[in-house]
Amino acid sequence: MATAPRVGNAELVKMQRVFSTSGRGWPTPAGATAYAEGMGGDLRLHDKENVRYSSVMVNLPPDDAVFRFTERVFEPLARADQRAWARRYLRALLTTPGKKSARRLAASVSPSPTAAQALHQFVNVSPWDWIPVREELIRWTERRVAPRAWVVDLAVLPKRGEHSCGVHRRFVAAAGRAVTCQVGVGAFLATAADAVPVDWRLQLPGAWSKDPHRRQRARIPDDVDFRLPEQHALELVDALTAASRITPVPVVAHLGATLQVGALVRGLAARDRDFVLAVPDGLRVRTARPSGHRPRREEYGPVHTARGVLDHGPAPLRTEETARPDGHARLAVVATALVHPVERPSVGAPQRAYRLFTVRPGQSRPPSPLWLTNMTHARTEYLLGLTRLPALTLRTTRRLKDDLGLLDFEGRSFPGWHHHMTLVSAAYALRHTAAGLTPADT
Repeated sequence: MATAPRVGNAELVKMQRVFSTSGRGWPTPAGATAYAEGMGGDLRLHDKENVRYSSVMVNLPPDDAVFRFTERVFEPLARADQRAWARRYLRALLTTPGKKSARRLAASVSPSPTAAQALHQFVNVSPWDWIPVREELIRWTERRVAPRAWVVDLAVLPKRGEHSCGVHRRFVAAAGRAVTCQVGVGAFLATAADAVPVDWRLQLPGAWSKDPHRRQRARIPDDVDFRLPEQHALELVDALTAASRITPVPVVAHLGATLQVGALVRGLAARDRDFVLAVPDGLRVRTARPSGHRPRREEYGPVHTARGVLDHGPAPLRTEETARPDGHARLAVVATALVHPVERPSVGAPQRAYRLFTVRPGQSRPPSPLWLTNMTHARTEYLLGLTRLPALTLRTTRRLKDDLGLLDFEGRSFPGWHHHMTLVSAAYALRHTAAGLTPADT
């Protein structure tokens, strides 16, 4: 069995400060080392009380860096006491092992017996506007990373009760069963190595959007109603566009099998955005001619499914050498075709052609996802790199759940959910860039 890394005195002090809140501070480096497992730059510490692992960063951002971060990102909060509680909440998210309940978060940053109630009030009751805070978070993050794309993806958040805003039952393919959950639609700034969450929308099924009693109880604003994932995606793209200060990057969307592709394609085209979209196997398409040929109606071919065109049609195959995350090269066989998406068989094909493509899986492997892009002349290797970015958002969501309390929100209101998601996302952004923080990062 691998030996855990030796824990030095500086790390021990930080660990003792965290674990002393639960009454079990470790007195010696050897004692701390016995509970530490090397995880790159982190130490993962087992929290016996909750029987779960939580990543506690040894190289946490120093207090002055957290102060500068909150003063900049939470500057839209007019009151100094609100920014102070935001700072305490972020510090608590980064240092509290195990479940991130208000009581445990408060105990890690304040000895006051009223701290837990104050943190709860800050997240659930305080009327601060999360939208300008997220705009600052977008700008703060993009100054420190070089996004390759904006990725829009779904996050399924399992819940035990049925009273939290937006909770409903739905089938989750990854789990293979129906679960009680909330569903967030998240926007991530994705690099080649990570994806930083910066904005969110909460899906509200009809039972929540149409029930006046539920709306009032959850404090859902009047202008918020039921929206499809693709509508949320376009809202997120608009919000990112308004806040961003960098040259636009492609939009990558991975929104599940129920995606209404036509609406999202039209919306992104109207916004003049390059995109790569994961599309359902059953998407109806007609094959298109290259070189901008616009067929007459009598030249329209039959309607096929997207999977059928690539698996059984005349789609050409290309062999591409691509770089794996570990730096090694791999050969990928790519099936690709120019197509016109068809929303209704009775409607003529649209004038614009799009590129449909997928990686052919090896023997005995399940089919690979299908992708649609308007970047018809882009290199296949570049497009394949973009299709790998949703895997990073999945990893980020898992880290948010395991390390930063994504699933530990104790409130039930719509504003409370957005406050919580904003704080968790800010904590991730701060942790992601902690190693490079300097006094100039204000």
